[in-house]
Amino acid sequence: MKTATKFSSIILHLLSFKYLFPLLLCLVLGACGSEQQETIIIAGSTSVQPYAEILAEEFCDLHPDLLIDVQGGGSSAGITAAANGTAQIGMSSRALKASEEGFWWVEIARDGLALIVNPANTITDLTLEQVAAIYSGGITDWSALGCNPHAIHVITREEGSGTRSAFEELVMADSLITPKALVQDSNGTVRQLVANNPHAIGFISLGLVDDTVKALCLEGIEATVANVSSGSYGLYRPFLFVAEATPQGAALLYIDFVLSAVGQQQLRSEGLIPVREVAP
Repeated sequence: MKTATKFSSIILHLLSFKYLFPLLLCLVLGACGSEQQETIIIAGSTSVQPYAEILAEEFCDLHPDLLIDVQGGGSSAGITAAANGTAQIGMSSRALKASEEGFWWVEIARDGLALIVNPANTITDLTLEQVAAIYSGGITDWSALGCNPHAIHVITREEGSGTRSAFEELVMADSLITPKALVQDSNGTVRQLVANNPHAIGFISLGLVDDTVKALCLEGIEATVANVSSGSYGLYRPFLFVAEATPQGAALLYIDFVLSAVGQQQLRSEGLIPVREVAP
C-alpha cells in the first residue's frame, strides 16, 4: 500500500512539473516581452504629417525599441503641444511668429503651395492679383477669367493652419479671405473636394498634388519642385520641427535621421525640396 502511495506521489510530481515548467517559461518570456517601447509624440501641421509618418516608419524599422506617434491638428496646435510638453516635436508649415521665436526649431524641407482646380476646368494660369481677388470675393464667377459662366466655389484651410498662414502671407497681403469660402481642416479634404467639383478652386501642398486635380501656373510659371528650387515659382513655405528646448535622446535621434542623406532623399522623392544636399 505504501509503495502504491509513493508511486502515485511520484507521478503527480512529474505531471505537475510537466505543466508547471511551460507555465513558468511563459511567465518569464512574457515578462521579457512586456518591456514597453519608448514613444515619441509628434503633432501639428497636417501638411507635414504625411511626410513625418513616412519617415517615422523607416526610422522605427531601424530602431524597433522606439515608437513614433504622429498626430495632426495644425501648425499652431503643434507649436502649442511642443510648448506645453504634450508632444516632444511640433510640426509647422509656416515660419514662427514673433511670439514664438523663443522655441527651438529646425527647417527639414521646403514645400510649394499649389493652386488647384478640377481637371475639367479649362483655366491653366492665374496671376497673383487674380488669385487674391478670387479669395477675397472680388471675382466670384469663372466667366470673369475667360471660362464658362459659373459661380466659383472657393475652398480654403482653417485658421491656425500653416498652409493658410503661408497663403495669406504670400498671396493675400492685407486682404481677408471671404467668409463665403468653404473651410476644410486638411490638405487631403481640400484636394478631394476640388477633385469632385468642376467649379472649385483650392490651395494645397505641392507635394500632395496628384492626377485627381490640376495645379495652375502662376504668372505663367508652372508649380513644380524645380521651379520652387530655382525661385521662379514664388509660392513656397518652410516645413519646421519645433520644440520647447533643444531635443534630446530619441527625439533628437529621429530629427537627425530626417536631416540625414537618407531622410532628405526620401523627402525629395515625395515631392519636397530638401534643405540638405543629397545626391541626384
